Amino acid sequence: MSRRVLIDSLSFGHERGLLQGELQVGALTRLHDLLTNSTGLLVYRINGGIGSRGRSQIVMEVGGFLSLRCQRCLEPLEYPLDLRSVLEFVDGDGDITQDELEDDSKDFLFAKKDLDVEELIEDEILLSLPPAPRHKQCSLSGSGCDLAKESPFSVLAGLRGKA
Repeated sequence: MSRRVLIDSLSFGHERGLLQGELQVGALTRLHDLLTNSTGLLVYRINGGIGSRGRSQIVMEVGGFLSLRCQRCLEPLEYPLDLRSVLEFVDGDGDITQDELEDDSKDFLFAKKDLDVEELIEDEILLSLPPAPRHKQCSLSGSGCDLAKESPFSVLAGLRGKA
């Protein structure tokens, strides 16, 4: 996305609009502090529709890879991004019932005439990232993430069987 794309959130949903394309990871400046590398592309697709109570909504899907920093070993971690968000637009706080607030299948946003798509994608990515990304297995000692070493207590487990 080289230029800013703005949509009217209400009419986009009611007209069942469709946006799809690619987005440079480097363009998402609020993510830069979390990344070890800001190269690469993300693919997105946004479908407009009508949600509950006749409200405009969008279904956003974003895919690709982000290079995050492992919080155990501080080495790069290729994080697969497979994001799907349902966002329903409301005019004010009074438009949302308590039951709707407790429904985790969608989120609510205030309707805007000029909703910045790139900003919305970046917001959803930031909300979806793990607070402390980590490799499945890595070691604190040495350089980089290695397979976890044998526990020093494994010898004790062997002794327990001989008693």
